Amino acid sequence: MLWDVDNTLISAGGAGLRLYQAALRDMYGLELPRRGPRRFAGRTDTAIALELLGLAGVPDPAGQLERFQAFMASRAGTMADDLRERGRALPGAAETVAVLAAGLNGQPVVQSLLTGNLPEFAQIKLTTLNLAEHLDLTIGAYGNISADRADLVEVARARAAARHGGYFGGRLTVLVGDTPDDVDAALRNGASIVAVASGDFSAADLSAAGAHAVLPDLADTAAAVRAILGAPAAGP
Repeated sequence: MLWDVDNTLISAGGAGLRLYQAALRDMYGLELPRRGPRRFAGRTDTAIALELLGLAGVPDPAGQLERFQAFMASRAGTMADDLRERGRALPGAAETVAVLAAGLNGQPVVQSLLTGNLPEFAQIKLTTLNLAEHLDLTIGAYGNISADRADLVEVARARAAARHGGYFGGRLTVLVGDTPDDVDAALRNGASIVAVASGDFSAADLSAAGAHAVLPDLADTAAAVRAILGAPAAGP
């Protein structure tokens, strides 16, 4: 089970954008232009940072990426107060994660993340909003790995196999996310995908992208668990 974070499990209330803006000011004395990144939803922090640095006028964005992300990671803790004030766990998220943690007929469900967030961002968001308890964050795949979200799936599978043993190939890996990018990442790796229309994309958008199951959100815990656990069985 690989969870997306923003607009799937939580709403961060814009905390990430505000940290990007602060990092640009502190590192380069620059402001984010009015024409900011084309979108944040579904993209990795690597893709976002490369575009943002270019838009702000930082020379050689690719050459600056590692330094910029290290600075951002060092400031991740500053998001905590912002998250407590403006962020929230989405309805049903904590309940769904907890039910899945109990396993299925004695078979454990390994839960981690496949997220565009830097690992430090994901950790502070989930710990601040009380969603980290049942997730093994050490085997997740994060947005510092690649600008292409699909590259993260095999990284997470390999980490899960190394930690827990067993086979996580094909539809036995289930992604849950709220964007067509999540759907694309799953389909390009032969994984299952349960999409939730709790972000910027409608159920129709997610169905058209090819999601194996689409939910309005996670508020109906029983329906969410059925969709997630049924996703591998629905595969060819």
